[in-house]
Amino acid sequence: MLTNEEMQFISYWEKNRNKKKKFWKQLAIGLPVGVLFAAAIFINMVSGWYKRATMVFNSDASLGSLVMVLIIAVLLIVIFVSVFSEKVKWERNEQNYLELLNKKDKQEN
Repeated sequence: MLTNEEMQFISYWEKNRNKKKKFWKQLAIGLPVGVLFAAAIFINMVSGWYKRATMVFNSDASLGSLVMVLIIAVLLIVIFVSVFSEKVKWERNEQNYLELLNKKDKQEN
């Protein structure tokens, strides 16, 4: 027998599964995780713990292009992490939903 919580999840997921599957919605929801990742990258870069990377960064004549490449790379990482984390969460919920529907059908038969 399905618990009340499981029944509530089934009704919730039936209503919201298509909304949460959209790319822009996943990007918006997962953005804080991606920004946290980007902040860790920038803190790591600014801290200077890796001396050779700091020397290369400071000696490069085309510093503007290096900074631009780093910003683009971090933006791509933010987008990837945010969308990927939300897709994984959506897949977990979808799997749980399908298992609960299967369990409900078995109980009815």
